[in-house]
Amino acid sequence: MDRYMPITGIDCPIASLLIDTEAPLDVLHETAAYRIRTATQLLEAFAFSESVHSELARVLVTSLRDGCDLLDIVGRRLQAQLSA
Repeated sequence: MDRYMPITGIDCPIASLLIDTEAPLDVLHETAAYRIRTATQLLEAFAFSESVHSELARVLVTSLRDGCDLLDIVGRRLQAQLSA
């Protein structure tokens, strides 16, 4: 694996946003968790609106929230391992 991996969410021939694959696990975890929480909060706003797609948004929010909860547990355990 290369040390720097381009972010796949942006389709561009010259990568300008890279992930350091050798960054500490807790840093990678916290960055991923932050991005997922941000998307979840936006989707929650859609889910509780009066739009036609609010039911679909509610289903997606449930899965994302569960994932956020799991990431929180993983993050706490990583922090405990680093502190030990």
